[in-house]
Amino acid sequence: MSLLITNGRVITAADDYVADVYCENGTITAIGKDLPSHRFQAERTIDASGKYVMPGGIDVHTHLDMPFGGTCSSDDFETGTIAAAFGGTTSLVDFAIQYRGKTMRHALDDWMAKASGKAVIDYSFHMILTELPDAGLSDMDTMVRQGITSFKLFMAYPGVFMVDDATIFRALRRTGENGGLVCMHAENGGVIDVLVQEALRKGEKAPKYHALTRPSRAEGEATGRAIALAEIAGVPIYIVHLSSADALEKIRHARDMGLPAYAETCPQYLFLSYDNYEEPGFNGAKYVMSPPLREKWHQDVLWKGLAKNDLQVISTDHCPFCMSEQKELGKDDFSKIPNGAPGIETRLTLVHNGGVRGGRISLNRFVELCSTTPARMFGLFPRKGTIAVGSDADIVIFDPDARQTLGVKTLHMRVDYNPYEGTVVQGAPSAVISNGTVIVEGGKFVGRKGAGRFIKRGPSQAPSGL
Repeated sequence: MSLLITNGRVITAADDYVADVYCENGTITAIGKDLPSHRFQAERTIDASGKYVMPGGIDVHTHLDMPFGGTCSSDDFETGTIAAAFGGTTSLVDFAIQYRGKTMRHALDDWMAKASGKAVIDYSFHMILTELPDAGLSDMDTMVRQGITSFKLFMAYPGVFMVDDATIFRALRRTGENGGLVCMHAENGGVIDVLVQEALRKGEKAPKYHALTRPSRAEGEATGRAIALAEIAGVPIYIVHLSSADALEKIRHARDMGLPAYAETCPQYLFLSYDNYEEPGFNGAKYVMSPPLREKWHQDVLWKGLAKNDLQVISTDHCPFCMSEQKELGKDDFSKIPNGAPGIETRLTLVHNGGVRGGRISLNRFVELCSTTPARMFGLFPRKGTIAVGSDADIVIFDPDARQTLGVKTLHMRVDYNPYEGTVVQGAPSAVISNGTVIVEGGKFVGRKGAGRFIKRGPSQAPSGL
């Protein structure tokens, strides 16, 4: 199919201009002012006057159809990617989990089966490592050759995901040889486990104790340790879902020293706070995630980090669990509440409303944080993450004046609550295009189940100066 988008304000990480964009066979093939109709006779034309034409959002941290805490995240690769599309995200990178005793190949096959035939947008995977025997080192090399160029390790969740420093160091050194990138969940899991057990012995079982037993210092310590291990190994490192000033200070210091340390944060840490855990009854369980929400003052610190490039990416850590039957597993014990919250659909609208309209970041920086840098960081650029001739025609037509009320009834994630219920935002996608095909328009999904493709990723472009 051929598609012509006319009169839109094209916004990339570097540019801002009015032009027409012509797409053919899933690729952007021409960009220019008043493209001549005799040369570009499209099967479909969309007038984008008064709207932004931006590269599709790229969410590099999602957990669809993921087992956790005796249940499974409520969005699968069909419902989750449809919700992502409504929110203006056209590519995502999820996580395949290599469980102990299993190979990375087993993990990749399992998660490919979850996504294939269901995803409506393009997708890839990071590989979660829960152990790393000698054979696993060569498995890492194989994964990189097959387009799985990033690996996640945990310093938290003892007995489930947590690995020791030696395992982390071995993985880091291997990425120095094969071109991969380590993504780190940085919280001191041993210290947190002691605090959790102590709280439970005292009868402190309400949801707020999830946050009170995961102090920001535990995140800061682990972030600093992860950076030190990467420095010794001589490789870059990427810290996921950074939530606090303590952790950001470690990143800032490392970058000031010239170290290739990178990090993402998420909308929940920019717009929600510890105060949400004090909501009456069991409502605080809605916000149980790891790391937890912090005191409100951390928000301004994180926004400044985004503006100054101490933080490079905004992702979602989308991992939804319904209050009914799932979060309620921890009704009498906060440590049994499944960790995670929905966010895959609300990222762009929240960041535009609070960041761009709030005067905290520019339009170009908005695109950079939500699309371009994620593409560069994880080996997708320039195929994804920009509006350029030769790039995939993954495009969001974004109406900066559209108003939307966020809530369960207005959104499409398969979960029975929304953390931002009743919040009014200005700026929302009016049309979303994936590989040259309109998949969301007029508030309706018009795409096709299974149309999303697995994308083999190249090496991270982070060392080149992000």
